[in-house]
Amino acid sequence: MQPAIHPEYHPVVFQDANTGSMFLTRSTARSERTVSWQDGSEYPLIVVDVTAESHPFWTGAQRILDTAGRVEKFRQRYGNRARPAGARRNAGGKREELDSNGSTQA
Repeated sequence: MQPAIHPEYHPVVFQDANTGSMFLTRSTARSERTVSWQDGSEYPLIVVDVTAESHPFWTGAQRILDTAGRVEKFRQRYGNRARPAGARRNAGGKREELDSNGSTQA
């Protein structure tokens, strides 16, 4: 490694903002806040939103996102203003009907 170009790698305590649990590891992250650890030493404290202690995947509290009903919401909001399938506008702005092959009917 070249000297003086890499950030300092030092012990840091990360705290989960949701559960309050803390763990000591090494990182290049910096913080003005400090915490006294179990060994009696002071370490920089970095508060994070999610860790393995609170992440839904690791805790088993996963929620299934409700994606059903989006089409119905769209139809309620915009009605049937969408173009019918098989219709398009030509360069002159007039509606053309498409046949089953996708070509225009003359």
